[in-house]
Amino acid sequence: MDELERIKKEKMKKLLEKAKAKLIIDVNDNNFEEKVIKQSENIPVVADFWSQRCPPCLMLGPILEKLAKEYNKKFILAKVNVDEAPLASQKYGIMSIPNVKLFKGGRVVDEFIGAMPEPVVKRWLDANLR
Repeated sequence: MDELERIKKEKMKKLLEKAKAKLIIDVNDNNFEEKVIKQSENIPVVADFWSQRCPPCLMLGPILEKLAKEYNKKFILAKVNVDEAPLASQKYGIMSIPNVKLFKGGRVVDEFIGAMPEPVVKRWLDANLR
Protein backbone atom coordinates (compact mmCIF):
# COMPACT_ATOMS: atom_id res chain seq x y z
CA MET A 1 0.00 0.00 0.00
CA ASP A 2 2.83 2.44 0.76
CA GLU A 3 4.38 1.83 -2.66
CA LEU A 4 1.03 2.47 -4.32
CA GLU A 5 0.63 5.76 -2.43
CA ARG A 6 4.15 6.84 -3.43
CA ILE A 7 3.47 6.11 -7.11
CA LYS A 8 0.13 7.91 -6.90
CA LYS A 9 1.78 11.00 -5.35
CA GLU A 10 4.52 11.01 -7.99
CA LYS A 11 1.99 10.80 -10.82
CA MET A 12 -0.12 13.55 -9.29
CA LYS A 13 2.95 15.79 -8.92
CA LYS A 14 3.86 15.25 -12.59
CA LEU A 15 0.30 16.00 -13.70
CA LEU A 16 0.25 19.21 -11.68
CA GLU A 17 3.60 20.30 -13.10
CA LYS A 18 2.35 19.57 -16.62
CA ALA A 19 -0.85 21.55 -16.00
CA LYS A 20 1.14 24.45 -14.53
CA ALA A 21 3.43 24.48 -17.55
CA LYS A 22 0.44 25.08 -19.82
CA LEU A 23 -1.18 27.69 -17.57
CA ILE A 24 1.94 29.79 -16.97
CA ILE A 25 4.42 30.41 -19.77
CA ASP A 26 7.57 32.49 -20.18
CA VAL A 27 7.51 34.76 -23.19
CA ASN A 28 10.18 36.81 -24.98
CA ASP A 29 10.49 38.67 -28.29
CA ASN A 30 11.16 35.41 -30.17
CA ASN A 31 7.89 33.73 -29.16
CA PHE A 32 5.55 36.62 -28.24
CA GLU A 33 3.58 36.44 -31.48
CA GLU A 34 3.00 32.69 -31.18
CA LYS A 35 2.49 32.41 -27.41
CA VAL A 36 0.43 35.56 -26.82
CA ILE A 37 -1.15 36.86 -30.02
CA LYS A 38 -1.96 33.55 -31.76
CA GLN A 39 -2.76 31.75 -28.50
CA SER A 40 -5.28 34.48 -27.58
CA GLU A 41 -7.37 33.47 -30.58
CA ASN A 42 -8.32 30.32 -28.64
CA ILE A 43 -8.03 31.27 -24.97
CA PRO A 44 -7.55 34.62 -23.20
CA VAL A 45 -3.91 35.42 -22.42
CA VAL A 46 -2.96 37.61 -19.48
CA ALA A 47 0.44 39.12 -20.29
CA ASP A 48 2.37 40.20 -17.19
CA PHE A 49 5.10 42.61 -18.28
CA TRP A 50 7.59 42.57 -15.42
CA SER A 51 11.25 42.70 -14.41
CA GLN A 52 13.34 40.97 -11.76
CA ARG A 53 14.52 44.39 -10.54
CA CYS A 54 10.99 45.68 -9.91
CA PRO A 55 9.73 45.10 -6.32
CA PRO A 56 6.03 45.69 -7.18
CA CYS A 57 6.42 43.14 -10.02
CA LEU A 58 7.76 40.61 -7.57
CA MET A 59 4.71 41.19 -5.35
CA LEU A 60 2.16 40.92 -8.18
CA GLY A 61 3.73 37.91 -9.93
CA PRO A 62 2.84 35.31 -7.29
CA ILE A 63 -0.75 36.63 -7.13
CA LEU A 64 -1.16 36.21 -10.90
CA GLU A 65 0.42 32.75 -10.79
CA LYS A 66 -1.89 31.66 -7.96
CA LEU A 67 -4.94 32.93 -9.85
CA ALA A 68 -3.83 31.24 -13.09
CA LYS A 69 -3.87 27.92 -11.22
CA GLU A 70 -7.11 28.75 -9.40
CA TYR A 71 -8.95 29.74 -12.60
CA ASN A 72 -7.69 26.50 -14.17
CA LYS A 73 -7.51 27.02 -17.94
CA LYS A 74 -9.82 30.04 -18.17
CA PHE A 75 -6.71 31.96 -19.22
CA ILE A 76 -3.01 31.53 -19.81
CA LEU A 77 -0.56 33.67 -17.87
CA ALA A 78 2.28 34.86 -20.08
CA LYS A 79 5.22 36.12 -18.02
CA VAL A 80 6.92 38.75 -20.21
CA ASN A 81 10.24 39.86 -18.76
CA VAL A 82 10.74 43.33 -20.28
CA ASP A 83 14.51 42.78 -20.32
CA GLU A 84 14.01 39.76 -22.58
CA ALA A 85 11.22 41.29 -24.65
CA PRO A 86 12.18 44.89 -25.44
CA LEU A 87 10.45 44.85 -28.85
CA ALA A 88 7.14 43.56 -27.48
CA SER A 89 7.41 46.02 -24.59
CA GLN A 90 7.94 48.89 -27.00
CA LYS A 91 5.16 47.74 -29.34
CA TYR A 92 2.63 47.63 -26.49
CA GLY A 93 3.75 50.92 -24.94
CA ILE A 94 5.13 49.56 -21.70
CA MET A 95 6.32 52.64 -19.81
CA SER A 96 5.73 51.40 -16.24
CA ILE A 97 5.84 47.94 -14.73
CA PRO A 98 4.17 45.82 -13.64
CA ASN A 99 1.85 46.22 -16.60
CA VAL A 100 -0.78 43.55 -17.16
CA LYS A 101 -2.61 43.28 -20.48
CA LEU A 102 -5.41 40.90 -21.37
CA PHE A 103 -5.32 39.63 -24.95
CA LYS A 104 -8.38 38.16 -26.65
CA GLY A 105 -8.69 37.53 -30.36
CA GLY A 106 -5.15 38.73 -30.96
CA ARG A 107 -5.60 42.17 -29.40
CA VAL A 108 -5.48 43.92 -26.03
CA VAL A 109 -8.97 44.18 -24.54
CA ASP A 110 -8.08 45.51 -21.08
CA GLU A 111 -5.10 46.26 -18.86
CA PHE A 112 -3.91 47.59 -15.54
CA ILE A 113 -0.65 49.10 -14.32
CA GLY A 114 0.88 48.61 -10.89
CA ALA A 115 0.71 45.98 -8.19
CA MET A 116 -2.86 45.29 -7.15
CA PRO A 117 -4.13 43.23 -4.22
CA GLU A 118 -5.53 39.80 -5.04
CA PRO A 119 -9.23 40.75 -4.64
CA VAL A 120 -8.81 43.61 -7.15
CA VAL A 121 -7.04 41.36 -9.66
CA LYS A 122 -9.78 38.75 -9.20
CA ARG A 123 -12.51 41.31 -9.92
CA TRP A 124 -10.60 42.43 -13.02
CA LEU A 125 -10.32 38.84 -14.23
CA ASP A 126 -13.96 38.08 -13.49
CA ALA A 127 -15.10 41.17 -15.39
CA ASN A 128 -12.94 40.29 -18.41
CA LEU A 129 -13.28 36.52 -18.63
CA ARG A 130 -17.06 36.42 -19.13
